[in-house]
Amino acid sequence: MTTTSGSTDRTGVLPRTALHASLSAPLLDTMTFLNEVTLRHPQAISFAPGRPFEGDFDVARVPGLIETYLDHLRERGHSEEHVRTALYQYGETAGQIRDLVARMLAVDEDMTVDPASVVVTVGCQEAVLLTLRALFTGPDDVLLVDSPSYVGVTGAASLLGIPVVAVPGTPRGPSPEGIERAVREIEASGRRARCLYVVPDCSNPTGVSMRREARTALLDAADRLGLLLLEDNPYGVFSTVRRPTLKSLDTRRRVIYLGSFAKTAFPGARVGFVVADQLVEGADGRAPGLLADELAKVKSMVTVNTSSLSQAAVAGLLLQNGGGLRAANESLARHYQATMRCLRESLAAQLPVGAPESAGVRWNDPDGGFFLTLDVPFAADGAALDDSAENYGVIWTPMRHFHLDDAGDRQIRLSCSYLTTDQATEGAARLARFIKDRARAVAYAPW
Repeated sequence: MTTTSGSTDRTGVLPRTALHASLSAPLLDTMTFLNEVTLRHPQAISFAPGRPFEGDFDVARVPGLIETYLDHLRERGHSEEHVRTALYQYGETAGQIRDLVARMLAVDEDMTVDPASVVVTVGCQEAVLLTLRALFTGPDDVLLVDSPSYVGVTGAASLLGIPVVAVPGTPRGPSPEGIERAVREIEASGRRARCLYVVPDCSNPTGVSMRREARTALLDAADRLGLLLLEDNPYGVFSTVRRPTLKSLDTRRRVIYLGSFAKTAFPGARVGFVVADQLVEGADGRAPGLLADELAKVKSMVTVNTSSLSQAAVAGLLLQNGGGLRAANESLARHYQATMRCLRESLAAQLPVGAPESAGVRWNDPDGGFFLTLDVPFAADGAALDDSAENYGVIWTPMRHFHLDDAGDRQIRLSCSYLTTDQATEGAARLARFIKDRARAVAYAPW
């Protein structure tokens, strides 16, 4: 038994009430599930992880990437002492490769970015956390998310005690009408909608991309409603259709841009970034500063700085590829498109439209990225996943993980990024057998 709130009993066990309430939310188990479910069934073909394909990974390249960056510093006139410090020591809190990140955005996305507005982070997840911590001032500030939404942002909001309201997504992304309705309802309750998190290109988990006209409409709605937009863009490089980022269309500093090198370089580096060029009122009559400076303050108390070794490796990759990564990822983009095509073709062959066994089964047609959404005629829950993995040798992700409510219970997310084309074809065939058998069993189950 406990003697006071938060103390341990004589066995040394902390009561659950002594921990932050968010740690008891099922949401916080989702990221671990996504990372570990494949390991629990090593013989199964897994459509669960949103990992990049490892076929082009070469361990021998990493030292050369770092050396490329060090040579870059030398060519810019830095002494050997400075080069040594840049690699071995704590670096600038906001990052030591901000100029190279800004150059990459110019090369790859036609974005003109002041390096001073960039903060280099420990993966994009830290960029999310820093931004939310800086922007949300209390319980009356609400985060809007395009639903279903990436669990990294809703999980971070939960840890910070930030209320989240879902805006139901459409096949073209969040609708301005839905956003305005949510904002007005929040205002009517005496609270404030602070910003909207959105992935405009090949969204995780749905694979949906926003058309250009939808992007401009979203920017107009944000300006009209006083919203900031958190644009997360890890998959745009892999789309078959190149569209402008929200940030490149933004003329009113409404967009905070979140980026990552996990998919375009390698996730082991754990390097991401945020572009926050919004102006912040200066203290004591001083001139306005940048929101990026405020995010760096938060970072100084979270991770101090991003690994200098990791930044050097990413910088070397950028330098070896003319400053950008879009061209360097063309072959990988073709691979993802091929695996997605094999996945869809195999599903279509096994579950043809109009066939009795295909009743209630539908999937969307993303124009790139990692993910596809599949509707099934049964509950896509943990029991169904265990059956699929153990008896059919195929793993997927229940879409209910990405919803804040009970929606998505008959949908699954398929990620084809980690697989070869042969694995995608065979995995889809196994999945189709599972779906047909499961649907049949549910149809004939006694009530």
